[in-house]
Amino acid sequence: MSDLLNITRVPLPPLLTPSAPDSYDDHRSQGTPLIIDNGSTNLRFGFCTSDAPRVQPNAIAKYKERKTNKPLLLFGDGIDTESGAKAQARTPWEGDVLLNFDALENALDYAFIHLGIDAPSIEHPVLMTERLCSPLHSRGLTSELMFEQYSVPSLAYCVDGMMSFYHNNLSNPPAPFTSDGLVVSFNTASTSIVPILNGKGIMSHAKRIPWGAAQSTDYLLKLIQLKHPTFPTRVTSAQAAWMLQSFCEFVPDYPALLRTLAEPRALRAAECIVQFPFTLPVLEEKTEEELARIAERRKEQGRKLQEIAAKTRMDKLVQKERDLQYLVSLRERRDEESKKEWANTLSEEGFDSDVALEGVIKKLEADLKKARKKDADGEDMEEEPPSFPLVDVPDADLDEDGLKEKKKQRLMKAGYDARERTKREKEREREEREAGERREGDERERDLAGWATKLRKEQEAIMTKIKERSRRKAALTDRKSAAAQARMKSIANLAADDRVPKKRRKNGGEDMFGADDADWAIYRKINTAAASEDEEDDMLNLLAVEQKLLTYDPSFTIEHTHASLASQRSALISAFRPQYEEGDAEGRTRIHLSVERWRVCEAWFSPSMAGVDSAGIGEVVQSVLSRFSDGDKGRLVKNVLVTGSPSQLPGLIPRMQAALRPILPPETPLKIVRAAEPSLDAWKGMAAFAKTDEFTRVSVTKAEYEEWGGERVKRWWGGNWNSSVQM
Repeated sequence: MSDLLNITRVPLPPLLTPSAPDSYDDHRSQGTPLIIDNGSTNLRFGFCTSDAPRVQPNAIAKYKERKTNKPLLLFGDGIDTESGAKAQARTPWEGDVLLNFDALENALDYAFIHLGIDAPSIEHPVLMTERLCSPLHSRGLTSELMFEQYSVPSLAYCVDGMMSFYHNNLSNPPAPFTSDGLVVSFNTASTSIVPILNGKGIMSHAKRIPWGAAQSTDYLLKLIQLKHPTFPTRVTSAQAAWMLQSFCEFVPDYPALLRTLAEPRALRAAECIVQFPFTLPVLEEKTEEELARIAERRKEQGRKLQEIAAKTRMDKLVQKERDLQYLVSLRERRDEESKKEWANTLSEEGFDSDVALEGVIKKLEADLKKARKKDADGEDMEEEPPSFPLVDVPDADLDEDGLKEKKKQRLMKAGYDARERTKREKEREREEREAGERREGDERERDLAGWATKLRKEQEAIMTKIKERSRRKAALTDRKSAAAQARMKSIANLAADDRVPKKRRKNGGEDMFGADDADWAIYRKINTAAASEDEEDDMLNLLAVEQKLLTYDPSFTIEHTHASLASQRSALISAFRPQYEEGDAEGRTRIHLSVERWRVCEAWFSPSMAGVDSAGIGEVVQSVLSRFSDGDKGRLVKNVLVTGSPSQLPGLIPRMQAALRPILPPETPLKIVRAAEPSLDAWKGMAAFAKTDEFTRVSVTKAEYEEWGGERVKRWWGGNWNSSVQM
């Protein structure tokens, strides 16, 4: 099944075995040059006579062991042995700049110890890498550390990309290095382009872009987090780096690839699924009797909830009727009292004016009318008409108790008359509905196709209205959208309180807002959370139309209903981010990599797509080549070398050819090759160069360091030119 779906499981961390230090006997007092490739990710170190360097992650962690409470200093792979130490890990590098020199000192201590050096000082010349255009501050402190702390006899700096080019273009038998070419060095935090003519790096024309493997890893991690926001497991940077190395690749034409992947089947075929560890939930198996008992209990609970809800609705309805009766009786007292007494009465009851009282009465009447309309659809129970004998009796013929009873009967008669009117309205509506159904039935029998077409148009119109309402709700979440701006304007107008000036209110002027029922629509407009009555009515009408079509139109099926269409997700979205059931622990711990596999790599050629304001590799190479004559330009592009660990990603050479071929004349030959060992060739080139006599000439001795300071170096073909001295 995993092979069928192209599923790859996240590898477990390897078991680490401690490595013993090398023997120092072969190099003691020999002055064998030391080669240190101080990379942002890995530290590679060894003597130039070694076939391969020792390699360790370039990070340290100061950690206090819990059992013995002793402080530990961990380096490289040792950090992974202590889970608490990972949070304390840091590297000598901050991005592409060497800044943490205490971490660099600890890294060098580790290197010298594992090389077996047991002397009080390092009695070996050192060849060390530094970044292209390295700041003088970093170089000065590194030189100070090497000369003052370790007492090295001499020190030379080189650019790693130049050394990789040197190793891949060495002649056999050895001869003076006079190769031409262009180096594209993919580093952890940057990518460098260095032109080389006659075996010398033209550092004045070299360029660097601020995009490397670290930025690509972070970009992939962000894309994964956006695609899977509810992923149950934390995806670490190390796992994102593994996914970058294992699944990401370059493509010659990224826009064309996106057009191809617009087809859901192609997108599913191109995706890689990464399965993270998961734990299956423990499910308790229940017998049929237990399941039946649980179902019965749920049914009983549902019945009780329905009874409670019905009782609550009835209590609210009774309370509203009482409130209405009281307010109606309060309104009748208006004619019996003076203006001053009536104003005091309104104030005691919490009303500002007669308009406010009328508004509350209207609202209660509307609520009661709506509640009565939502009564059961069955026939109303026949009830005997009540009698109100005191209503028609003159007040002069009644005593005080009789007047109170007459008042009570008058209120009861008003309520009874209102219910009778509601019944008559319901009866009239039922008759109209039955007449409409008969007319619709006749129309359906005469022209079924026309009737179905009309209902389909009605269904489409209602669905369009629902979609527009949903689109408006979505737009309100964006504060810059026109709908959100209109909502804020409405709120501001309501808060302005300029409907009636304060002076007019003191002189008896009244705020008439609310007297018209349409005034209250503004609150529905600015309240984005509450569902409107129109929305409920539209859904009811839509269900009725679809039910008729399902009953009488043979061509209308369940798949054509609004519920079915709304539940069907876009095929492309489903292919891009498949959804799993809530209880599927295995599926919910999967990461689907599709477009991200190529998008992350394309950022090297278009960093702006990842939010970095920089030119891509193709534009930078064009800028570098534009500074040379056509003849020199042809010599450079005949030998383009890509090096560095990220250069091992598949498809890089075709992508480079697609970027460089359009900027070159058609007759100009273009050759792009990958370094033999992109991650180690820089160290091997340094080791080969350290065996030559030229290494001694380009190194800065201790005496020259004391005279010049740590920032100054000798200018040579493989190193930086800033603050350099001509040899």
